[in-house]
Amino acid sequence: MSVLIGIDLGTSTTEAAIYRHGQPEMILNLDGKAVTPSAVGIDEAGNWVAGARAKAQYLLEPEKTAIEVKRMTGTGETITLGKAEYTPVELQEKLLSYVRQYACAYLGENVDRAVISVPAYFDHAQRMETILAGEMAGFTVERIINEPTAAAMSYGLEHMDEESHVLVYDLGGGTFDVTLLEMFGGVLEVKASSGDNQLGGKDFDELLMKELYRRFEKKHHVSLRQNRQAAARIKEAAEQCKMDLSSRDSSQILLPALCVADGKPVDMNETITRPEFVKLTAELLERTHAPMEQVLQDAGIDREDIDQIILVGGSTRMPMIAKDVEAFFGKPPVSAVHPEFAVSMGASIMGGIISGEIKPDEGLIMTDVNAFSLGIRAGDGSGFNYNVMSVIIPRNTTIPVSRTEKYDTSSDNQTEAKIEVYQGESRLASENHFLGEFTIRGIPKGKKGKESIDVTFTYDLNALLKVTAVISSTGKEATTEINLKDAAEKVDLEKWKDASGAKEYRTLIRRVERMLKQEEGRTDWVQAEIAIALNRLKEALIREDEDKIREYSDILEQITGDRRKRP
Repeated sequence: MSVLIGIDLGTSTTEAAIYRHGQPEMILNLDGKAVTPSAVGIDEAGNWVAGARAKAQYLLEPEKTAIEVKRMTGTGETITLGKAEYTPVELQEKLLSYVRQYACAYLGENVDRAVISVPAYFDHAQRMETILAGEMAGFTVERIINEPTAAAMSYGLEHMDEESHVLVYDLGGGTFDVTLLEMFGGVLEVKASSGDNQLGGKDFDELLMKELYRRFEKKHHVSLRQNRQAAARIKEAAEQCKMDLSSRDSSQILLPALCVADGKPVDMNETITRPEFVKLTAELLERTHAPMEQVLQDAGIDREDIDQIILVGGSTRMPMIAKDVEAFFGKPPVSAVHPEFAVSMGASIMGGIISGEIKPDEGLIMTDVNAFSLGIRAGDGSGFNYNVMSVIIPRNTTIPVSRTEKYDTSSDNQTEAKIEVYQGESRLASENHFLGEFTIRGIPKGKKGKESIDVTFTYDLNALLKVTAVISSTGKEATTEINLKDAAEKVDLEKWKDASGAKEYRTLIRRVERMLKQEEGRTDWVQAEIAIALNRLKEALIREDEDKIREYSDILEQITGDRRKRP
């Protein structure tokens, strides 16, 4: 078998490790370091650069360099480097290609298999984009593992005989996760996960940057907010200031010739104290409390029942984090794992289990949970609201799992049913993330409710989903493995205007948009059908899917026609 490594693909930094000789080992990059900045860029010769070289380039040419790309995973946004636009997947692929390059050099053999970690609160689309980036970089992605779970594996390997409830508090560069696990007899069972994908060390940096901007503008009457080079220097200074304040009471920020005003260079010279920093970022600490409360509630565990609290992620080096966690739980966190290396080491341990390096009777047994509910769009039984999220697998269900729910026909002589799959916590299906759809046909004609369909969701450890529908009376089956790469791609629906078929359907789309706006706030099933069909038509136009274009334009014509006749 080829070499299998574990990768912590982080917002600010990326690390890789391998399990060999009975223990995880960090893989050093081409600079001889275990920590690689998560930066990619294009140099003057037009070549791709990554890691420390790209991070250094960011200070001089921020327009040709990308950092913190992980924050944009699954958003559908693009990043401009030079004159070209790139998706987060394309830029993550460049970073992972560099990881593969230095792993091959360090290990002296080909490396083409990986376990890649993601935040526990990454949704289906974000996980699939991560897999796609790994595949584009030349890896077979054997497993996607949640970051706190990986960190817990790193801890659990050295504490196999413990029986305890362990809470992993993971504050990285761009994301925050909290996961509660139960350990017993070498088994790591994830009880619940929660988090915030838009909270991390980056946000602490940005509040510092805003304060520095404010002070500079007040002192020199000059705004730096549109000066990209100055912004890049201030960002680096803010990051260094944050790190300094982890071990010192104050930090001086001195940036000579930061800009030119009235023909003269202007310097920045400011001092930030630790109390000032704590006060400045208090709102961010407050945001960590809701996910911690949610995890305790979902797991049915009281605060006093937590035996160990493990801090993971470079941002947890800030002293205020440990103090806040201790105040919240009434007990201090322990320094049981390396905050920056624990996730990559845990991913490598999972790699060791998959590759057989860790024997089944020697290693950890791990269970995990899904972070978001999975279900289909259904009716509420009233006949008016057909936009209900009918949950089949609730969030924080242990995976792998297979669950089945029964649904009755909703109209007389119904011969087919469309199964629309969603992920999320809203009661309204249309407000959740649409994953895919398929149709089951051949339902015997009969009165409404006479026939039923069993819908089964099968969800595996890679967070991949298989959906099957079976007509109860005949056994006829339809199934789909959702096209994961398509499901991961969030389409900018406004791009329908540039589609080749836009002119033909422009009048219909505008009429439907006006209708929805005029009756904004209605929640009946007709409104739901119109809104969903409109988005599907736009998406079909963008993808040039002729079958879907015909299907959804027909639906809109029929429904809006019915609506015009209604008193």
